[in-house]
Amino acid sequence: MLNRRDFLKQSIAASGAFGLAQAARAATGEKPRIRCGMIGTDHPHALDVLDQILQSQDYELAGVCEPDSALRESKKGLPILKDVTWRSQDELLSDPSVQLIVVESGLQRLLPFGRAAVDAGKHLHLDKPAGTSLTDWKALLDVAAEKNLLVQMGYMYRYNPGFDLIREAVQGGWLGDVFSIQASMCTSLSSDKRKDKDIHPGGIMLELGCHLIDMICIILGEPAKVTAFLRHDSAFDDTLADNTLAVLEYDKAMAVVETSAQEPDAFPNRRFKIAGSKGKIVMEPIEPPHAKLYLSEPAGGREKGWHDIPLPDLPRHARDFADLAACLRGEAQFAYSKEHDYVVQRTLLRACGQSA
Repeated sequence: MLNRRDFLKQSIAASGAFGLAQAARAATGEKPRIRCGMIGTDHPHALDVLDQILQSQDYELAGVCEPDSALRESKKGLPILKDVTWRSQDELLSDPSVQLIVVESGLQRLLPFGRAAVDAGKHLHLDKPAGTSLTDWKALLDVAAEKNLLVQMGYMYRYNPGFDLIREAVQGGWLGDVFSIQASMCTSLSSDKRKDKDIHPGGIMLELGCHLIDMICIILGEPAKVTAFLRHDSAFDDTLADNTLAVLEYDKAMAVVETSAQEPDAFPNRRFKIAGSKGKIVMEPIEPPHAKLYLSEPAGGREKGWHDIPLPDLPRHARDFADLAACLRGEAQFAYSKEHDYVVQRTLLRACGQSA
């Protein structure tokens, strides 16, 4: 397994695969597209992911599968799904021309659909989080490794330019010894949307905290101790843990993850602050990314003091799928090992109050 410094270096390189893939296409002309199928349509990211696949020059959509007939009928009228080919799960998984399966289902179907894909010998993009069974997740990863299949998790912050900056700063030693991360990702959910999330004790921590925990584990590795605070504090008549906090403890650092489902106008204040002995970065908002860097001494080609760092506003998922295509073609090495994805899921479940 890569050490933290090598992992950070490799993940920084992976996040730049979008530009490399574009340059390669410009130099050599368009390459054969990667045939893929999508299973599930009810994940919050599903339509955005489908839009990226349809727009990308890297992919050819072989079809969309929604095994739930009621869901399929409810989605058919959406403009983005108007002209797709609807296929059964068996048709997609048995089609030898399909190299990649993109699973965009709700939480309870993610692992079953993902496991069926790798059992059929398909590469897999699995949207987040990786279900709720750590045993089933490990089994899926093990099968994929045995078959030399790539598994990409749908953690879009891996390709966010703000987190590129954070990883570069940590890997380059700009911040000194990192001792604190404070991360917040909140939302405001209607009653109908809360029903979809009220299926696990972790509640909104499971739904949103996974993105932040993925990045924290990239930077600091697996925590020694995780303490979860899972509360239902709203007036809604349900059991959703809608006001949650997790404290991740390391040998010489702590990370705090805050998620809630009842914060008005939450998106502009989604935040990731990382502090070290020589500096800090505050990213707020996370999307579109805006970052301020403070250095107590010159580093990274910048002088001591505060710096506003201009960052591009890129569409979600575009760089994810560009990197995936480059890796599937053998043009790049995928940075995120099965060991990392297992650690992220184990840490997430601990942050959701689950023994793991």
